[in-house]
Parts: sequence; C-alpha cells; structure tokens
Amino acid sequence: MSATPHDRPLPPPRVEEVSDGVYAYVQPDGSWWINNTGFLAGRRGVIGIDACSTERRTRAYREAVARVTDRPFTTLVNTHHHGDHTFGNHLFPEATIVAHERTREMVLAEGIPAYRAAWSPEVEWGELEAVAPFLTYTDGVTLHSDELRCEVRHVGTAAHTTNDSYVWIPERRLLFSGDLLFNGGTPFVLMGSVDGALEALDRLEELGAETIVPGHGDVCGPEVIGRVRGYLRFVRVAAERGRTAGLTPLETARETDLGDWAGLLDPERIVGNLHRAYAELDGLPRGGDLDLVAAVGDMITFNGGRPLSCLA
Repeated sequence: MSATPHDRPLPPPRVEEVSDGVYAYVQPDGSWWINNTGFLAGRRGVIGIDACSTERRTRAYREAVARVTDRPFTTLVNTHHHGDHTFGNHLFPEATIVAHERTREMVLAEGIPAYRAAWSPEVEWGELEAVAPFLTYTDGVTLHSDELRCEVRHVGTAAHTTNDSYVWIPERRLLFSGDLLFNGGTPFVLMGSVDGALEALDRLEELGAETIVPGHGDVCGPEVIGRVRGYLRFVRVAAERGRTAGLTPLETARETDLGDWAGLLDPERIVGNLHRAYAELDGLPRGGDLDLVAAVGDMITFNGGRPLSCLA
C-alpha cells in the first residue's frame, strides 16, 4: 500500500544539466502529482517542458531556471493535460504555451478539477487558474533553441492519456518522455490505453534515446522502456485472468501478487490500470470514456479507504 500522507521526507527538487544547455528539473520522489519538468536555455530565451502541480512548486521551478539563465521563457510545452503538468501554466504569462489540440480541449473541459479531493487533504495547491495551450498541433511541431532542433511529437495513440506528446532532441539522443515513462513509479493508463501505451513504447524505443527524462522519477537511460513494458504486460495478463474468473478489477487487484512491481511508488494504480484493461477487453476503443469516479473510488478502497497519498 502507499505510505500515508507526509510520513516520508522528500529531498528538494534539483536541476540536472543532461546535455549542453539542456536541463532536467527533477522533483523527488516522483509520486502522485510530483512530476519532472525541463528546459532549454538558449541565447534568446527559454523553452520549458511542462509546469508543476501547485503554485509553490511552479514558482520554485521558475526560480531554479532563473539561477541558470536570465533569459525569459518564450515557450512552454505541455506534454499532456494532467494537472501536475499544466496547473502552473498561468505562471508563465510571457510564454507561448504549445501542446496537442486534445490537450487544449481537456484543459478547457476540466479546468481545475474537483477530483483533486481524492488525494491527501493537506496538499497546498495555492492559487490556480486553468490556462489552456493556445498554439496546438495534431501530429507535432518542431521548436529550435538556437541551433538545436527539438521535435515535439504526439505519440499517435492513446497511451497514458489521449493526448501524450514527447520532446525529442535528435542531435543529443535526448528524450523528454512526459508520462509515457515512469522511473520508479507505477505506470498509469486509466485515462489512456494499455495496448496503446505498449505501442507508444515501441515508438519511443525506435528513437534510440541514450538519455531519458521521464515524467516522474530520476533521469535514466533506455532501459526504463523495458521496465514499463514489463509492467503493462503484467497488467494485461492479470486483467485477462481476472475477467475470465468473473472478478471485478478491484477483486483482481486484491488477488494479484505484484511481485517484481511491488516496490514501485503508488501501487494502488494497479486498480485503475485494470479498469482500463477490462474495458479494452470488453471492446472499448483506446482512450474511450469509462467510469473514472468508480475507478478512483476503487483505488481508494484498495488503499485502505484513505485518500491517495500526495506530498506535493
């Protein structure tokens, strides 16, 4: 089960230069709502990759960038619509916010959603305002930081969500994956697709990245792709077994030995992932609507009836 709220100290966020002029902003421990961002510090300005979940964390991110460069933010890429990557958008008023067109649709539709109540009540969200991307694409867009080419591409299928993009810097063999990849945390596809996420991993693997900044967890290499693939295949097998036995997703989760995956953060995500896997086995299209309230409620039940732990 997840740790109870605020029972573990977290190290402070840190800036890591992952390539010349390219930085990861890593926020330990990468559990619920604690994401990574990144930025490219060019001569004329900064290209940012994602915001943070709370006002405090987003302001701290901006302050960390200002210690590296005095150039302004010119562009902010949102890799997908989830609030840990977009709630801080309003704190970048000078930047052009860029994302997939579906990301814009989802931010406008959800605003600052009430489902935050499923997580620890101690979270200090601060003053938040939903600001949607206003430059959108269907397949991708290419940005340039000085002479450095940055390919922002939609992954082509529902995966973590319906609107995931990654940022690929081919000259540096460097990938910002968004939440297509978790390092040390349980992958989560409730709002996307199990099969689509597996397909997306194949696409990421084909890039040939040497360095990966995942959506959550430490900077890593391409080995993380195999680990996420292994977990998603595990989910699919568990769903097939549980569905055949007539069990609900929650019942299947309770009867499933997480084995090699037991040490991942936020293990209750297995329940949400099984809800999606069941729906796909029943014929729901990738990313199709399902009962998110029921799925999150089952995750809380699996978590002993406590709100889901969030240290953001």
